[in-house]
Amino acid sequence: MEITDVRVRRITSEGKLRAYATITFDNQFVVHNLKVIDGKSGLFVAMPSRKTKSGEFKDVAHPISSDFRAIMQEAILDAFEKAPPPGVEESDLEDEKSEKLRTSE
Repeated sequence: MEITDVRVRRITSEGKLRAYATITFDNQFVVHNLKVIDGKSGLFVAMPSRKTKSGEFKDVAHPISSDFRAIMQEAILDAFEKAPPPGVEESDLEDEKSEKLRTSE
């Protein structure tokens, strides 16, 4: 299975949540609402989950093997590092790059 797209939306919050991510596999299956969390040991990816009647959170979707979890986490954290800051759209950054190129010529 190949990861064909990763999208990350950084957010501003006072808690540990830093971003939401969406990951696509083989251009055919997508998983939304993965979370980038700033934990005690650094950033990690939390799988989408729902709250049960007992108040416990259960993952809705998750990788079976730790190897694939590591591959997913690396791809998502890589995209997180490249994502624009909250409130800035990627298209705004592209416009800024284009403007710099025009003025440097």
